[in-house]
Amino acid sequence: MATIAVPRPIVPHRASSGIVTLSPPITLETIDTQQASCAIPIPNKHLPVCPTGPAPVQEPNTPPPSPARENDGRRPSLLHPPDRYTRLESGPLSIFSVNAAQVAAAIEYISGTSLPDPSQVFPWFHGLHPANNIQQAFFVAKRRTLRRTPSCLRGVTIVKADGNLAASRLKGAIAPHEFLQPGSEGEFIEADPKVGFSVRNFQIQAAKTAATSDIVVYGDDATMVRKLAWEIASAQSKWRQKHQHQGHPLPQYNTFICVDPFTKFEKKHSQVVAVDSAGQLTGAVLDFFHQERAEMYAMTKASEISHNVWLGPTPEPAGEEEQQYDVLVECSDLGRLNPAALQAIAEGSSDGVKRSYLDFPSSGSILPPTWSHDEADGILDTCKWIWHLAHGTLPPKEDADADGDSFMSDGSETTEVIKPSRPRKILIHCADGYTESTMLGIAYFSYSTGRPVPDAWLELHTVAKRNFFAYPTDVSLLHSLTTRLLRESPVCADKGLTEITKLVNNEPKWFASLDGSLPSRILDYMYLGNLGHANNPDLLKALGITQILSVGETTMWRDGELEQWGVDNVLLIQGVQDNGIDPLTDNFEKCLEFIERGRRNGTATLVHCRVGVSRSATICIAQVMRSMNLSFPRAYCFVRARRLNVIIQPHLRFAFELLKWEESLQTKHHARDKLFGTDESRRELEWGEVAREIALMNRPYAR
Repeated sequence: MATIAVPRPIVPHRASSGIVTLSPPITLETIDTQQASCAIPIPNKHLPVCPTGPAPVQEPNTPPPSPARENDGRRPSLLHPPDRYTRLESGPLSIFSVNAAQVAAAIEYISGTSLPDPSQVFPWFHGLHPANNIQQAFFVAKRRTLRRTPSCLRGVTIVKADGNLAASRLKGAIAPHEFLQPGSEGEFIEADPKVGFSVRNFQIQAAKTAATSDIVVYGDDATMVRKLAWEIASAQSKWRQKHQHQGHPLPQYNTFICVDPFTKFEKKHSQVVAVDSAGQLTGAVLDFFHQERAEMYAMTKASEISHNVWLGPTPEPAGEEEQQYDVLVECSDLGRLNPAALQAIAEGSSDGVKRSYLDFPSSGSILPPTWSHDEADGILDTCKWIWHLAHGTLPPKEDADADGDSFMSDGSETTEVIKPSRPRKILIHCADGYTESTMLGIAYFSYSTGRPVPDAWLELHTVAKRNFFAYPTDVSLLHSLTTRLLRESPVCADKGLTEITKLVNNEPKWFASLDGSLPSRILDYMYLGNLGHANNPDLLKALGITQILSVGETTMWRDGELEQWGVDNVLLIQGVQDNGIDPLTDNFEKCLEFIERGRRNGTATLVHCRVGVSRSATICIAQVMRSMNLSFPRAYCFVRARRLNVIIQPHLRFAFELLKWEESLQTKHHARDKLFGTDESRRELEWGEVAREIALMNRPYAR
């Protein structure tokens, strides 16, 4: 089953410090975001549907949470017990005061403690609202113990009293309305969705973790801080009483107020300051949006695909990068075919010529079989004039017809080429560096190299190292144009029509099955794809992929193909559905060793499931974490940026397992790190913050 991308509008960037509003029932649509002052385009991607597979035949084998004995299996915290801190009382409620140094120490300490085993907190993290019969039946069946709030959880939740997270934000800070019911005088929201089924309720995790944490309130308005703290203490008391009435006592969670102003954090504890008082990211705390843009830029950074012609993302207006080019051709949904503008630049005077900005239709916008001959001529003429601008030439006058269209001769006639004063440096670009510009990039690469479209397609990816995504309509369009692209290419001027036709007709087998998308190159030796990619072994071999790792899905090859491929080059991980129940951690070592085997043998491995965004993406993230020594959040952004045109979607349990995998990798490296005097290993971000950021990143693409 192929994953087909649909065009999405470029939406403004929303800083991760934006405010989130959660109210029951919780869905992605309920997340309200605060726009950044400077709108920056985000990648043109979409959220595919990830089938969960059938419900488990048997009851989930997930054991119940840890026994409720005091301190048994619970995470340690510098805030518990709170006896060392000054207590403030109001009737039966208590809050405690802390200073900036103590808050910073608590944040850093919790990042170094071990997370509970996934079996202790799932399926509770999925959201098990008592009225949501579908979700309850799928996850817990008749085992009521699985519905209980786990007693092993103790986090540290930081709350900014005024709710404005666009400035003065500490690491992991959230706004009050993300977990408190408005106007309730202190009561937690019911985060679990009342209706619907989902294994990707990332948007509820901040609220769920706040209810199982010690909570620190900070802000420069002492009155507001204290008022909010009493409301939270009341909410904690009601939450605890509710569980006691149900016969399931919870640990004692407490509320703290920070008595120091935010400037104290900026001066003395900058390592926990995410956004400074001026509203600027400090870089001390990972920001998902910024990290994804950095990874996208690294992947699609402009590179020269042909003489003086570059392909890459849209440069910053008036920036240094933009100044490097003479002509910038932007591919977008609003673009139009206008080769005459390129011709005018080529035929005009080169002295004192200003930088030229042109546009071109985006990939997928010219639809065969409804495209016209004028559109075909426009594409060919665009390639022709880009060529002449890049080489500083003009087509011979003798080769022009009455309409002004020029065609390359079959080599029987030669004429002198007119030379303008200088060649031009040209950038073909779009917002994300590949989606809208793919069709023009492949067409021009074929034209400028004299290679048939399938060969150009492959070489642009494997040799020029460009990542791109074409739509199925682009495949048909380019296939229809390939003869003209070669016939009119200056590189093929010495070839006759018969020879060109032979080249075109010698089409590789893999191209006939191509839907436009290649598997996504995550690392040079590891690709991430879907079942459709796995079912095209000729394509995989052409890409240098000779190993296949199938996670929960089996390829459907013709008789004899598996033996031809080599049984040892295929690894099938069975019994793993995308259902939020089946774990993957136990298969990490086997899968990663298989991928490493391919690397050692000088080949690449395709990692796939059905859609290529959850199970297989989880394996790829795990490999990136280990091979590149990256934290889970950084590896997540690394893989997300490189999974072209679709959003990776490891479900909640897989994401939590990856956070535990980070912990495992750090433990293995800890002894070595101590030899070099480095600090103890710590998570870069906590679970609630990771889940919250993933939900916010996905919201612009949700339908």
